[in-house]
Amino acid sequence: MRKIFFITILTFIGNVFCFAQSFTGKWKNIDDETGKPKAIIEIYQKNDLYYGRILELLIKPANANCVKCTDDRKNKPLIGLEMLRGMKLDGKELTDGVILDPSKGKEYKCTISFENADKLKVRGYVGISLIGRNQYWERVK
Repeated sequence: MRKIFFITILTFIGNVFCFAQSFTGKWKNIDDETGKPKAIIEIYQKNDLYYGRILELLIKPANANCVKCTDDRKNKPLIGLEMLRGMKLDGKELTDGVILDPSKGKEYKCTISFENADKLKVRGYVGISLIGRNQYWERVK
């Protein structure tokens, strides 16, 4: 009986670690208006915060620089541009950070959560989360 109990506990612990989800990695963001993939974004962790940068553009913009940005990213190349900043892990989601829309040069508050193991729901908003929109990002394998 002890053997069965021990094996059951080990199996449970193994499943917990096996299905742990990580926000870090490469993600393809899907345009919420056209439904087409726009870019490959890398989410990475630095100390206790999460950040994201553009690795590849799948839809080529008219200008390859962030001309509408108004902060330290103004006129910087879109490739390598940090578009997620200061995200904190809060339970099963990332919160308290900001996301940049390079096409508009605007920054929005942001939350990121898992839809499933290979799909993120990224919500950008102004003020409160009700005033915003969702984008879905798919894991790049």
